[in-house]
Amino acid sequence: MLSILAAFAVRCLLVALFLPFSALDKILNFKQAIAQAAQTVPNRSLATSLIVCGFGVEAVMSLAILTGVADRLAAFILASYCIVTAILWKQFWSKPDFHLRGESAGREMFWDFLKNVALAGGFLLLAFGSDASGVRRFASNPFTSSHPYTDVQGTSR
Repeated sequence: MLSILAAFAVRCLLVALFLPFSALDKILNFKQAIAQAAQTVPNRSLATSLIVCGFGVEAVMSLAILTGVADRLAAFILASYCIVTAILWKQFWSKPDFHLRGESAGREMFWDFLKNVALAGGFLLLAFGSDASGVRRFASNPFTSSHPYTDVQGTSR
């Protein structure tokens, strides 16, 4: 039972940024989220669509990871989402004040970019596993579950 709780707790930590926090923020601050998206995507209806889709990805994929239902695919989708959001909204390279020393909004955004990339790595670890054969296993059947709440003997508790 303790191992199942630990597995659930680890998954909660992995998705906590998205569910509940980022998803809830998109609901509570919908207009501000659209305004932020509109900074990168000038078409307001496209920015709105991106926010709504982002909410869906964050909520549904996080729930899939927590429940273990198609969790490998959900982790892969969230990893992709982290990379895309890093590229679209963490553009440290476009900041004119990007320096490695001293105050720099660009450097702060660089750390946010790296955090997104690192989080993507955590999701890919869940999607593929920790050994070299994981990519092949995922590619052969991406909808399988990692069966996170099954003990070593193969039974759920």
